[in-house]
Amino acid sequence: MRVAVPKERFPDERRVGLIPASVAALTKLGLELVVERGAGTSAGYPDAEYEAKGAKLVDRAQVFAAEIVCCVRTFGTNPEQGKADLAQLREGQFLIGLGDPLSYPDRAQTIAETGATFFALELIPRITRAQSMDVLSSMATIAGYKAVLVAANRLPKMFPMFMTAAGTVQPARVFIIGAGVAGLQAIASAKRLGAVVHAYDVRPAVKEQIQSLGAKFVEFNLETQGAEDKGGYAKALGEEFYEKQRALMGEVVKASDVIVTTAAIPGKPSPVLITRSMVDKMAPGSVIVDLAAERGGNCELTKLDEEIDHQGVTILGPGNITSTVPFHASQMYANNVVTFLKHLVKNGSIQLDLEDEITKGTLAAREKHVVHPTLRALLGLESEPKKENV
Repeated sequence: MRVAVPKERFPDERRVGLIPASVAALTKLGLELVVERGAGTSAGYPDAEYEAKGAKLVDRAQVFAAEIVCCVRTFGTNPEQGKADLAQLREGQFLIGLGDPLSYPDRAQTIAETGATFFALELIPRITRAQSMDVLSSMATIAGYKAVLVAANRLPKMFPMFMTAAGTVQPARVFIIGAGVAGLQAIASAKRLGAVVHAYDVRPAVKEQIQSLGAKFVEFNLETQGAEDKGGYAKALGEEFYEKQRALMGEVVKASDVIVTTAAIPGKPSPVLITRSMVDKMAPGSVIVDLAAERGGNCELTKLDEEIDHQGVTILGPGNITSTVPFHASQMYANNVVTFLKHLVKNGSIQLDLEDEITKGTLAAREKHVVHPTLRALLGLESEPKKENV
């Protein structure tokens, strides 16, 4: 079977689905890699490197002639530029990539109608044996790291304490909201730069992780039972809870030079944790980097992919921050995809074990039907497609 990698067409998307180093592992699986010319160039992987490793360079039409297509953004996360590729998909073909199906189940249904079998990588279950396939964690690691660098670059202060002949420079105060993968990486990065770091999460279980990285865990007297779902993600807790949380969080926000917010809930709008009135009390020059901007933002003033200056406070809402580190983002993504293919491929072809938790949990569409139970529920469909149609 051929595994094909198209060039990403989403504006400013610089990542690529597989990298030259992926070829050896795919060859061992009995697969052949074909790559659209120029697909890896913006990520730092020129065509010559793919050829040197044994991949074949092709045009876009030949990419979609392959049995397996691996990309970063499917139609689900690239609805405008991705329309043209829908007509290239067909029955018997496998599509692997990001599709944000929990937010846009209708787009997953559109992919299903092509007849292609669609694996949405956001749906990889958070279980131990799937950790090496977890693209969300990989991309969140990069997002947390880069958010702190962006903030440090914009802050009119230095992060670390300096004791000099000209006097002592006090360290910056950084507040991280949300201690998932992105938040923990932001904590670690801010600490490495020398800042005083505070962090908060609605899940009490992450306190030890926060403290292990050298940050202070901010505690509020709030009822947080049921704040975490079985997949380890934070759950939406209702507006009454968030009102109480905002009231208690105000003083920490006021005292912070930098705030990085990471509180995103899969398939739902991001909770507003920082209001306009809270920003009003921050010192001019302070910076907020809102990593939840794609789902509306954790700050009331956030606008996706825009820079807002509110009374001297800079609010940034980057929508595709991982693409600003395309070399390593592509490397990590490709490693996740290769591991996923190792799970699926037996004797040189994909063998679907629909009883397997990883396969079943990631499979969004098959044989012209959306088959994932959660997506079917979001679409208002019966729990399973009718037997005669599957």
